[in-house]
Amino acid sequence: MNGTDAVLVIGSGLKLYREYLVTSIHARARAAGLDLVLINNIRPTWQRAYFAEVTVVNLFDHDLLARTAREVASRRRIVGVMCWDEPFVMPAAHLAAEFGVPGLSVPGVDGCRDKYHTRSKLTEAGLPQPGFAMTATVEEARAAAARIGYPVVVKPRALGASMGVVLAADEAELDAAFQVASAASLIGDEPYRGGAIVEGYADGPEISVDGALHKGEYQPMFVARKKTGEPPYFEEVGHVVDAADPLLRDEALVDTLARAHRVLGVEDGITHAEVRLTSRGPVVIEVNGRLGGDLIPFLGKTATGIDPGEVLFDVATGRRPDVVATKRSVAGIRFGYPEHDCVVRSVAVPAEAPGLVTAAPMVDPGTSLRLPPGGYIARHSFVVCEADDPAACDARLDAAGALVALDAERIEPLPPGATLEMPTGLLDVDE
Repeated sequence: MNGTDAVLVIGSGLKLYREYLVTSIHARARAAGLDLVLINNIRPTWQRAYFAEVTVVNLFDHDLLARTAREVASRRRIVGVMCWDEPFVMPAAHLAAEFGVPGLSVPGVDGCRDKYHTRSKLTEAGLPQPGFAMTATVEEARAAAARIGYPVVVKPRALGASMGVVLAADEAELDAAFQVASAASLIGDEPYRGGAIVEGYADGPEISVDGALHKGEYQPMFVARKKTGEPPYFEEVGHVVDAADPLLRDEALVDTLARAHRVLGVEDGITHAEVRLTSRGPVVIEVNGRLGGDLIPFLGKTATGIDPGEVLFDVATGRRPDVVATKRSVAGIRFGYPEHDCVVRSVAVPAEAPGLVTAAPMVDPGTSLRLPPGGYIARHSFVVCEADDPAACDARLDAAGALVALDAERIEPLPPGATLEMPTGLLDVDE
């Protein structure tokens, strides 16, 4: 053994989306005298600046991933395991348990990853939940919807980013929604493929909450107000984080989230919970066993001063994190979507705009963007703005977004039943 203790990271994620996290984690690790070791699915480029060691394997082969991690552990003492990529949170949980280091726990991640288990456990514990059923055929889905009552939401069992999630107002819409959700599930992990969950529609504003857990204690960090588009689908087109959001002090919301995490058996780590604020109170829609995507943690850091990379490092290595805000601002992100399926020729983003923090193209020339149901996350760009209040932030996002220039060639939508095209940005394809 080389004698250097290390934190094992499973999957780096995209540079555009995750380098700011890795920068903070690397600084925290150096201060603690620890190395960062990465097991990744592509060859390293930008990652070399932060990781003492990088091994490239097929992360989707979980047996190979486990063998690779054990080989690292034969040379180094692993003191923590981190993962923020949805497809790999379960094998990361197993590795944390095997190495005896803090983690969300295998039951906790299973309760988060499997949306049917989430619903089942939260319902059994008496938390407010919509009616639901796991269905294998469209006939089962029709019967479940009739029992639950329309409108219903039809979704895959274990995908993120609202992929394959469809609102159905009646039986005619349900049939199409079931086919979309079931087809989308086929790009996920094998145990969760096929069929769809049918559940009652929880009406009300949708938010997400990134929170930290240390030995089962839940601490919310920041709330993101979500903006969706492309109905009847639920494409996430933007988020706004306000450091002074009154929901952070809402006892009903915080208590509901703390209870949900206890019921799911989540122990140490960071989760991204999605909640509907209904007339009956907060309803947990899902809990993800990872940091939020869509640069929400970056928005949280910009608005509150809480550094999610530092918090993640702390909980992954057994330290109680500090989640006290040191800043009082508002930050938001807006994603650029095409009006129709297209092949991108070019994307230009503004270099300057009122309150602009950063902006970037998200695709290269020649990329096909497919709107639901032929594809998801068809984003060509994003803008991030900061302001003193949410209304001003929204106005700045509108103005900055209007400065994005997309040049693209329209293409015909995929025919019904065609193979779903993988979403842009789902996998780390940095080159």
